[in-house]
Amino acid sequence: MPSAVTEVPTLPAAEAAALFARRAAHETDCADVYQAFQDGVVDFVLLDVRGPNAYARGHVPGALSLPRREIDAARLAAWPASTVFVVYCAGPHCNGAAKAAFALATLGRPVKEMIGGLTGWQDEGFQLAVTPPR
Repeated sequence: MPSAVTEVPTLPAAEAAALFARRAAHETDCADVYQAFQDGVVDFVLLDVRGPNAYARGHVPGALSLPRREIDAARLAAWPASTVFVVYCAGPHCNGAAKAAFALATLGRPVKEMIGGLTGWQDEGFQLAVTPPR
């Protein structure tokens, strides 16, 4: 009798490769974002899509605050159309990043979601930046 892990068979290797390639095309992880900043090879714009109060309490260093409800063509006009955006929200319990990614894609912008969000960032042991109150 197979385990619960193997009772549903795996995909054939070629199908699995295609599936994981598609996932990698629209996701990135916290460690890769961190490493890009460490290496100074930041060829994307990192957006914290939570509200401004949450951003002020703690965000990924280098991230810009752009709440998902404020994503529109006028706000994106500051960046060339080829700019890759990476979005994150609070964590796996939040779908704000998915909604923001949808909004960006609908506007024709290249986008990836940083899986794990802020929770994943902290789980990796990476520090947050804090915006002091005005």
